[in-house]
Amino acid sequence: MIARQFTCVAIDRRAVLIDGAPGVGKSTLALALIDRGAVLVGDDSVMLEKSGTHIRVSPHPQTRGMLEVRNLGVVTMPVAEGIPVCLVCTLREAAPRFIDSAGTLVIEGLDLPRIQLEPFAPLQAVRVELGLKTYGLTPRTA
Repeated sequence: MIARQFTCVAIDRRAVLIDGAPGVGKSTLALALIDRGAVLVGDDSVMLEKSGTHIRVSPHPQTRGMLEVRNLGVVTMPVAEGIPVCLVCTLREAAPRFIDSAGTLVIEGLDLPRIQLEPFAPLQAVRVELGLKTYGLTPRTA
């Protein structure tokens, strides 16, 4: 298992890794997704494990169940673990307006579909859910 600096939520037992520069809104996006029914896996640090042809993600033991909520502090909440990673979402200012296909991010030698979103854009959580539906791996391919 390797530790990586991603924020992660599970949507219907499919993990979405959220990455980007510090302060770009990873935790805020995770909170918005949790408000829509997702479950926290980890905030700013998760454990990744290659398992056959997929990557599974679990909370980092030192930050398990903790989510930093801007202006409130660190809150605790339930977590999911051992979830297959099905999509990577990168928050960056220069995100493309349109894409024909997802990009990829290689982790532990495996290609994971990757989309990019502008930080703090309206309806970001909905965009992630649509990205997962459109470009994400399915549980049988994860």
